[in-house]
Amino acid sequence: MSGEFSPAKKRLLELIKELAVVHGKVTLSSGKEADYYIDLRRITLHHEAAPLVGEVMLETLDAAGIDFVSSGGLTMGADPVGTAVMHAGAKAGRTIDAFVVRKSEKTHGMGRLVEGPDVSGRKVVIMEDTSTTGGSALTAVDGVRKAGGDIQAVAVIVDRDTGAKEKIEAEAGVPYLTIFTKDDLGLE
Repeated sequence: MSGEFSPAKKRLLELIKELAVVHGKVTLSSGKEADYYIDLRRITLHHEAAPLVGEVMLETLDAAGIDFVSSGGLTMGADPVGTAVMHAGAKAGRTIDAFVVRKSEKTHGMGRLVEGPDVSGRKVVIMEDTSTTGGSALTAVDGVRKAGGDIQAVAVIVDRDTGAKEKIEAEAGVPYLTIFTKDDLGLE
């Protein structure tokens, strides 16, 4: 990322480097192998880091001029990101809801694919903790569009710089925003 980091963004970067980067051979959800794993649930579910995620994500979206009233994505990685943004919005006096996109439609009850306040006709942002191929975010985009949501952007905490941005922008036709890249984390 270019430019000066806010104090919240600097602290969030420190916490990610300290708590979430795990070195060693791993197989990612995309099936690709990597020499490190970024376990952002150690951040998005952490008492100090989670509020910073919401604050910094909101700063990032505002700086990009993204107008939205709801945030969420594919369960499970996106769930705490969407709720962190909801809480940061409330703290700033803004009305931002959160939603969760299921991996498949519920077969009982109301049979919803997107849970939470209705997204139909509303401006929404798809969240993700980290992205390698963009597959999870694109699944969420599809589900939210089927539910009538007006997607303004896809936003992630960490982009692994492995083509997700290009794929999401091409296939979803919306901007892709990221707080940090693997370079910010000092990763190869």
